[in-house]
Amino acid sequence: MANPEKVVLKIVSVKGTCAAGHQVGQEFDLSKDFILGMSGTSQAICPSAFHAIFPSWRVLRHGGEFPWEEDRDKTTIACPDPFNPVVMELRRVKE
Repeated sequence: MANPEKVVLKIVSVKGTCAAGHQVGQEFDLSKDFILGMSGTSQAICPSAFHAIFPSWRVLRHGGEFPWEEDRDKTTIACPDPFNPVVMELRRVKE
């Protein structure tokens, strides 16, 4: 696909303490430049969380969908930390 779709990552829940400092409501436009890191700043995405969302991000970015999701433009993914789970939503944005 010549023009990949815009995909936004949103933090929808945090249980416990996120080591990267992610907070509910935080959003990242993954169609633009973004930072991977554990800086705790609002601009950085935790590398482990990004590793978890990467396959789904590619699917949405290139027009795919998930048959188990009601909305073909969204999917929900949890970070890999079982003691402090962060739940994230990926949303394809039509422009």
